Amino acid sequence: MEMQQVRYFLALARTLNFTRAAEQSNVSQPALTRAIQQLEHELGGPLFHRERANTHLSELGRMMLPYLEQIHAQTEAAKQQAKAIKKLDNVTLRIGAMCTIGPALISDLIVKFQIAHPNVDLEVVEEGSVELMDMLTKGDLNLALFGLPEPLDVRFHGLSLFQERFVIALPPNHPLAAHNVVRCSDTHEQPYVSRANCEIFDHARRQLRAHGVQWKKVFSSERDDWVQGMIKAGLGFGFFPELSVTDPGLVTRRLIDPEFVRTIMLVTVRGRPHSPAVGAFVQQARAFKWPSGALDPMPRDPEDCDLEPTG
Repeated sequence: MEMQQVRYFLALARTLNFTRAAEQSNVSQPALTRAIQQLEHELGGPLFHRERANTHLSELGRMMLPYLEQIHAQTEAAKQQAKAIKKLDNVTLRIGAMCTIGPALISDLIVKFQIAHPNVDLEVVEEGSVELMDMLTKGDLNLALFGLPEPLDVRFHGLSLFQERFVIALPPNHPLAAHNVVRCSDTHEQPYVSRANCEIFDHARRQLRAHGVQWKKVFSSERDDWVQGMIKAGLGFGFFPELSVTDPGLVTRRLIDPEFVRTIMLVTVRGRPHSPAVGAFVQQARAFKWPSGALDPMPRDPEDCDLEPTG
């Protein structure tokens, strides 16, 4: 069954006149007649009775009418949705974000994107890296924001946005707050307030141990606000991405020897065709002026052009 057969049938069902139905369908009457005959052959019986000037639906035609109307309506709805997606109209863009990449880091980007594309609904899903990769693979997310110390799985493509140092967060009266920078050796056996979702901690712990440094964990929480609250209360120091320290009552100091840095990336599934909405978001992210606490923006990867809008 072809869609033009459905359209011709519905036009004839409305007009009950082959000439007028052909005119409304912008086709010759013989072509419309042949299409109706082919449809009748496929459905196994006459759809119309032709009695001189009295053309009317047959019993089969009356039975088929609601089904063919539904097929036509669904097809038109699909076309309209496709046009809307192409025009970025009434589209939902699902973005995953690692739980260590909070709203303070990307809220301005989202606001700018929403102003530029007011008909695109943004939905942010916060999960760990393993869960986000699984959701990307299944198509449950359009793209995701990552900040990992190790290279991405080969299934994914990462558009590098900028690099961010890790710092230690301290209450103003902490002895280490008097330093301009803090060497890792200065933190050996110091009380440490742990971010349970720190994506770089296992990597950092191996590096610290190689330098003979161990931290004395005294508190742990999955919530950064709890961690920062305990630091401000004087329980110990914290280990944070520089732009993730949001409590104004804390001070941050650069951590060196060794230094820890993460790369913030927009991640998509490698080789998967992307919608105009994804391309528009990638373009906005590349043009965005990232916070001043970040290191220099990353150089452009030639493969990044595959993620930008094509029209």
